[in-house]
Amino acid sequence: MQRRTKIVATIGPASSSPEILERMILAGMDMARLNFSHGTEADHRARVETIRTLAKKLGRTVGILGDLQGPKIRVGKFQDNKILLEAGAIFILDADCPLGNQERVGLDYKELPQDVHPGDALLLDDGKIELCVTAVIGNEVHTIVIQGGTLSNNKGINRRGGGLTAPALTDKDREDIKLAARLKVDYLAVSFPRSGADMDQARALLTAAGGQAQLQAKIERAEAIDALEDIIAASDSIMVARGDLAVEVGDAAVPALQKRMIRLARQMNKTIITATQMMESMISSPVPTRAEVSDVANAVLDGTDAVMLSAESAAGQYPVESIAAMARVCTEAEKQEILPTVERGAFDPVDRIEKAVARAVIHTTRHLNVKAVAALTQSGTTALLISRSDTPVPIYAMTPSEETQQRTTLYRGVYPVTFHHSHLEPAAVIAEAEAVLLKMGAVVEGDLMLLTMGEPIGKAGGTNTMKIIRVGEHTA
Repeated sequence: MQRRTKIVATIGPASSSPEILERMILAGMDMARLNFSHGTEADHRARVETIRTLAKKLGRTVGILGDLQGPKIRVGKFQDNKILLEAGAIFILDADCPLGNQERVGLDYKELPQDVHPGDALLLDDGKIELCVTAVIGNEVHTIVIQGGTLSNNKGINRRGGGLTAPALTDKDREDIKLAARLKVDYLAVSFPRSGADMDQARALLTAAGGQAQLQAKIERAEAIDALEDIIAASDSIMVARGDLAVEVGDAAVPALQKRMIRLARQMNKTIITATQMMESMISSPVPTRAEVSDVANAVLDGTDAVMLSAESAAGQYPVESIAAMARVCTEAEKQEILPTVERGAFDPVDRIEKAVARAVIHTTRHLNVKAVAALTQSGTTALLISRSDTPVPIYAMTPSEETQQRTTLYRGVYPVTFHHSHLEPAAVIAEAEAVLLKMGAVVEGDLMLLTMGEPIGKAGGTNTMKIIRVGEHTA
């Protein structure tokens, strides 16, 4: 059984050597994430080149996701690197403080005093520490510690319920968008967008830099939930970024929001990555916890396109084992019947020919014993539309475009195949597509397969044809 759910793995110090990267690809990594919060352009370029080279050597296609840092809403540094805050203590967040101590600490985000008011709850270090604002005096935010703990350098700050006004794109992000264009990443993730306008701005900057990456919105602000449809409509893909989101909306709200986001994105024909702490224990353990196994499986059952590893693969002791464990869980979860077609690809109204063809493919795979779908495509759109309904029939995106092959590494149940067909007559196209799938072992003589393509062949335009083929009969 082929695994339909894709695996995204973050690349970092633990996973930058060619030897480890090769093992990660063989273990099942479909897409590599470059975290632009860390590393230089030379670091990222070397990783991209190594991954592309290894994937070609192994006969695989591995996508590249660049991830923007976003606004640094963080405390500054301490004289002794960290302090211990006790519940009930008074603590000041001071925009003018150069180096922190037991009484106060500086702010990377200088606008915090303008964004908060007495009574606001501030959550530090992913919610481990809670402060209640008692007063705002000039550039100082005076607080009382509600939940204490160790606070170290550069830990993040969230306001419960959201409302911090930091823009989605910083000066660093603008430079990293240009870097993403130079590296020719396949996807670019935008951190902390609050609206579709934030995504439109990022797309304009990417286009101006010559980039053609798909744009992904990381849903991690409370405000993003209120603008969810607007953000998804302006994006090609979303990431359910559960870390900061859980801090802002409360951890108990995240599971239901995850399901809602996945369902809505699929209905709007966009792709989804589910991320954050999916196998966190595997940073230092060779096996996941049972809770982590259930978490990954539930994301698969929800219909996510991909699940993601962060520190597990970037800095953990078991990057290869984390991917292998995730692959096993995905494959097992996919054996279950998930949701009926009507719940998934919401193609109503059928306003485009490609959507009508995709619906026909989905219906046919439900009622005939079809073994494979061959989607002959330039852009990958038809393969994406078919994949929005969770059919167990593998979808082969057969395309001459390397860019499309890379892009489809994120589509659930879709497998990219290099295929040049514009110079062929229709009968020869069918015969060649059969031959490719036969050679791959995707079909055998006598199997039923579906083929979608645009006719006349070689003319620019969308898919307008579906053919039902019994393998071997056409060429017999």
